[in-house]
Amino acid sequence: MNAHTKPPPSTNHPPVRMVGGLAGAMVPPLVFIAVLFWLSAAERASISGFWVGGLAAIVVGLLLARTKREYAESVVSGVADRTGAVIIIAFIFAGIFGTFMSSGGLVDGLLWLGLSTGIQGAAFTTFVFVLAATFSLGIGSSVGTVTALVPVLYPAAVFLGADPVMAGLAILGGAAFGDNLAPISDTTITSAYTQGATMGAVVRRRAPLALVAAAVSLVVLLVFGGGGEVADASTLESPPSPLGLLMMIPFAIVIILAVMGRHIIETLVWGSIASIIIGLATGLLRIGEIFSVPAERGGSTGLIEDGIAGVAGPVILVLVVLGMTQVLADTGVMTRLLGVLQKKAAKGVRSAELLIIGTGVLFTIPLGANAPAILMIGPTIARPLGKAYGLAPERRANLLDCSVCTVFYMLPWHNAVIVWYGMLIATATEHGLITPSIWSALMNPYAWALLATIIFSAVTGWNRTYSDTDAVDFAPNR
Repeated sequence: MNAHTKPPPSTNHPPVRMVGGLAGAMVPPLVFIAVLFWLSAAERASISGFWVGGLAAIVVGLLLARTKREYAESVVSGVADRTGAVIIIAFIFAGIFGTFMSSGGLVDGLLWLGLSTGIQGAAFTTFVFVLAATFSLGIGSSVGTVTALVPVLYPAAVFLGADPVMAGLAILGGAAFGDNLAPISDTTITSAYTQGATMGAVVRRRAPLALVAAAVSLVVLLVFGGGGEVADASTLESPPSPLGLLMMIPFAIVIILAVMGRHIIETLVWGSIASIIIGLATGLLRIGEIFSVPAERGGSTGLIEDGIAGVAGPVILVLVVLGMTQVLADTGVMTRLLGVLQKKAAKGVRSAELLIIGTGVLFTIPLGANAPAILMIGPTIARPLGKAYGLAPERRANLLDCSVCTVFYMLPWHNAVIVWYGMLIATATEHGLITPSIWSALMNPYAWALLATIIFSAVTGWNRTYSDTDAVDFAPNR
């Protein structure tokens, strides 16, 4: 699930008016992107540094706003978006869960597994992708996946000889896979809902597309995922122990509960409880580590506080991005762009599908979240255009979902990439490891493979289905 904003207003006069009109409305996001470039080029990128860029963008926007009260209300509306609030709460619980998993010795257990079985380098990088994809498929949340798994899988992969960049991308790519395919993902629900498609048909027809992209990703990770130096067990502070692998049990519990349809927050709570029980029973965790009164004012109360603190930076930045995204919608930029695209009617089913894909990619770029792109173009472009050429509801839904799950997982101002990078920085700092550049997200193998797959499908007609009527039995339960 990924935080989203409300659809743009339907009035002819946007509630937020800017100096310079629509061109002026594009200045704030460009300021934010410029700060990202600047910090990254100077090799000083950090989540807290990105806060400054986001705040600068909002301030510049306010100075350019003709209707300053409406501008301020738009920012507040974006920050207060209910879906965004749910995702932020999920961040917090995922952060706690990931901290329990890491402190409970799962990194140590995975390190033992790699050293004992020879699953190292590129092989372990592909293993990381499979674990992340499975986890994300179970909980339906890319941000929850990177928050929970980066602290565990990234250090284990680097210690076992994985290329640091590819190890990070394996987690991000696996997270994208789950967002793309999971029935409980907000993009899956939104794409099916806007097209009147049944959930079963959507997931069934999307599976070949997602699995092809995943297979290509595995090949890329096998070829380029190694090359690092495997840690010498004798040089570690303590010899790795298989006992930490017991923490895979909470991992499995989270996946099973999510597949059963439980809410992401509930699944993470039960996973955390299971990790506490296992940790205490095996001695991997102590009560005082989980929560205790600190020895002095300002000290940590334990792992729960540490888990929350670990996601505080990404949460703040996501709030800033939500505010900017809502302003972009309320200025009418997206509505105007929709009107231009609608005038350029597609000629033929192939060009119609390519137009749906192109608009999905295009709308995802400035929004910083992918569900809003579906909400904007699903009813206005994909549904009427697809119906005109007889495309089945599930086909239209899959064109939308696959297109918005591509560049969304490449560009550094998108919330999933922001959270992923924030967790990479924190984890790398804790373990003394290399931190890849945030721009390494541009090499996300799953995102590129999915983009190539959906374009190939549109050009060749593979996986295309037709229908004369829309399905009417879709009933989202979330």
